[in-house]
Amino acid sequence: MNFFKQWGQFMMAGAKAHARWEIQMSANILGSRKRVLLLLLLLVPVILGGFVFADQAGSAIPDILGGKKAYSPAFYSTGIFIVSILIGLGAGLITGCIGAGGGFIIAPALMSAGIKGILAVGTDLFHIFAKAIMGSIIHRKLGNVSVPLAVVFLIGAILGATAGGVINRVLYELNPVLSDAFITTIYALMLGFLGCYAMLDFLKARKSGDTGDAHGGGKAEGADLGGLPKKLQGVNIPPMVKFDFDFTPGGRSISWIFLVLSGALVGLAAGIMGVGGGFLTFPIFVYMLGVSSMTTVGTDIFQIVFTAGYASISQYAIYGFIFYTLAMGMLLGSLLGIQIGAMVTKVVPGITIRGFYAMAVLAGFVNRFFALPAKLGEMGVIDISKALGKTLDTIGVWAFFIVIAGFGVWVIGTFLKNISVLKGEGEHA
Repeated sequence: MNFFKQWGQFMMAGAKAHARWEIQMSANILGSRKRVLLLLLLLVPVILGGFVFADQAGSAIPDILGGKKAYSPAFYSTGIFIVSILIGLGAGLITGCIGAGGGFIIAPALMSAGIKGILAVGTDLFHIFAKAIMGSIIHRKLGNVSVPLAVVFLIGAILGATAGGVINRVLYELNPVLSDAFITTIYALMLGFLGCYAMLDFLKARKSGDTGDAHGGGKAEGADLGGLPKKLQGVNIPPMVKFDFDFTPGGRSISWIFLVLSGALVGLAAGIMGVGGGFLTFPIFVYMLGVSSMTTVGTDIFQIVFTAGYASISQYAIYGFIFYTLAMGMLLGSLLGIQIGAMVTKVVPGITIRGFYAMAVLAGFVNRFFALPAKLGEMGVIDISKALGKTLDTIGVWAFFIVIAGFGVWVIGTFLKNISVLKGEGEHA
């Protein structure tokens, strides 16, 4: 039981760390006129291709990409562009309001909207890369980036991302349904575990009367080494990579092999799931490798740019597994949602937000879990009628979107209701 509790804490720490990264990138983009202008320029292809030449491009795209009909819905579609904005908005509201990874719902939401799993993964990765490259503040964070740590870690991340991309593409070529079933299973397992942990944590907090900050807090992790980091740092397999000179005399060191293996795991997750891998970097660095949280944050920003960029372009974009229109729509929606969500935290009790997060993640789990029987039935793995499989899938889709939409309406309504209060706080600050 203790193992599952620790694993839940491990995943929650990763979700919160990834959300902090998302919030920071959003603030960096919207806080700079140059970056906002760059965002508008990136939308030019969407406007020209999606609205001006929609019919011509929509009919030509399947042939250009090899004639695969599984690329539907059409790349250029006003409706799917609006849906992508709403999906990004929902993910952004969760990220900004709850302070834990709303990005986990993007791939399930896209798949529920009719996008093939491999396209959802590739598009999500590209959206993360676009956000990272636009909002990156690496030049201002160099003091917190351990370059040797990052470079060795990226060796493993590139290998892992390549493996993840190859796995998804091979499964898709074998059978698009098999590819969808594989990605659906991965998400169901992750969201199911994280959702159950978040709900138990919420119920425990409500019972104990803990109504504190939903974003967590506490001490800066990594200052004191736990048992596992001490053991790993004690393994002397050269070359040893040194870091954290500001925290301990002479710094700390760890064997390159652990960094490469950690990077491979993060890259594999990014390549398969399309979430950038950032949700794993923080807990692995802090709780397993013993890297200080300050060094971890800077290095994580550094690695996301390269891991997401490499995976999205080399493993998906060049094979046609990216919807540029969707990626830009999600980017627009998430930037707006994150800002609104972050402001709402000032007027809503933390315990309420934690409850909504648990419901949102569990809704994602139900969505993917209920979608799985139809896919397994289509492959002949289980005996289930098409009607029953479709019914279960529909239930999962409705349950998911009702919860996410309900949460979104509540957050936006709370924001509008408290504009005067929030404005007063801003003026006071």
